[in-house]
Amino acid sequence: MEIRRLVVGQLATNCYLAVCSETNKGIIIDPGDSADFISEKILELKIKPKFIVLTHGHFDHLIAAEELRLNFKIPILIHKEDLFLAKKAYQSANYFLGTNVETQDFASLLVPKKVNFVKAGQKIKFGQEELEVIHTPGHTPGSISLYSGKRNILFSGDLVFENGVGRTDFSYSSGEELQKSLKKIFSLPAKTLVYPGHGEKFTLGSLEV
Repeated sequence: MEIRRLVVGQLATNCYLAVCSETNKGIIIDPGDSADFISEKILELKIKPKFIVLTHGHFDHLIAAEELRLNFKIPILIHKEDLFLAKKAYQSANYFLGTNVETQDFASLLVPKKVNFVKAGQKIKFGQEELEVIHTPGHTPGSISLYSGKRNILFSGDLVFENGVGRTDFSYSSGEELQKSLKKIFSLPAKTLVYPGHGEKFTLGSLEV
């Protein structure tokens, strides 16, 4: 599996292109901004995207998703418990970034129009690769992580970072659920390479539990 990290948006979100080396089929994980840039990179690398996967519903992880869905005619995958957040992407972006998007046509692109729901244990396949969905709530109710046991790779979204964990001070967050989710991923091999939603990659074994 080849992994390309694209840092996008004002909150420096990691958008990942995970690609099967044998077939060049791939998935787009957390396209948080810059749909044109992401599209150009996909075309430049001759990637055949199959899905857009959102680790959670925060705007900084999805505001390029709808445009990419239209560009490549591929489905957007999200856990159903985070759909309410995805629907508020436009308002959230304005609030947290201090902007005011007036053009309705542009604003509508910030909200995914069509989504498919994923659930715990589901396998997302692209070429000869697959990632398993692990439901890891806490930061948001529908947060997911994506795991390849074959490759010892985990895409953690905003669950855990090299120097901390995801925020739980939102009204819909839960510190207790986050701790349960951390226990899930710390049961994985220590050599598992973690690709977080922000910041640099690291191994599970490098973190202090």
